[in-house]
Amino acid sequence: MNSTRRRFLQVAGLSVLGLGVKPAADAIAAEPKVSLGPEALVGKRWAMVVDQKKCIKEEEGCKKCIDACHLTHNVPNFGNNKDEVKWIWKTGLEHAFPGTESPALDSYIKDSLKNRPLIVLCNQCDNPPCVRVCPVQATFQRPDGIVMMDYHRCIGCMFCMAACPYGARSLNWRDPRPFIKPETMNKEYPTRTRGVVEKCTFCFERLSKGLKPACVEACKEKCLVFGDLEDPKSEVSEILRKNPSIQRKPHLGTRPQVYYIL
Repeated sequence: MNSTRRRFLQVAGLSVLGLGVKPAADAIAAEPKVSLGPEALVGKRWAMVVDQKKCIKEEEGCKKCIDACHLTHNVPNFGNNKDEVKWIWKTGLEHAFPGTESPALDSYIKDSLKNRPLIVLCNQCDNPPCVRVCPVQATFQRPDGIVMMDYHRCIGCMFCMAACPYGARSLNWRDPRPFIKPETMNKEYPTRTRGVVEKCTFCFERLSKGLKPACVEACKEKCLVFGDLEDPKSEVSEILRKNPSIQRKPHLGTRPQVYYIL
């Protein structure tokens, strides 16, 4: 067995055990850097608010945010749930917020949301378990909190998928490229290959150009609001000050940075 393979297996073993992952991963490669242009939107801690009160006023089949995200990022449509790749999607109350006996969800909220799908996506956790378990640093966290994916590093081990408690990561079990229409392909965003994991990254590539995430821009009803949580004057900070909100599975200690107004 050569030294490179032996080293990888050592790191992978430590990842499974949850021991010493960061130092071991650092020994393999340094964290990838993302350059920002002069027009970039810069924040200390990016967060998103999902205002479900506005979203439920929309027609049942509204998925403008989903379509915008998936078109922007060349997300394949395999046409079946088994192979589905999801960046942002809708799910029922019982899946978005399991254990709805929580006092944070009163009977009125439960009744109003019972048959309404909720928008869910990567929670860009402050304490992301997916980052800790990745043996090759294919998933890493930027200083502004965005949890990133390096598609070239990903080896498809699925440790990050097992660690994510929100089901926010998808593996390309099949080659996704034949399932992206050439006429809609965004040539500015990389396509993936079979065996690579992908997920929402808060549109970091749009932020670097001074643009908001595609899902936020597509939602004219402002069901989705994005901004810097560390800026007290930002829209997300003001909304969260004025409205009670909840997060998904906060008891797990991941500190999700997607907030829901129900």
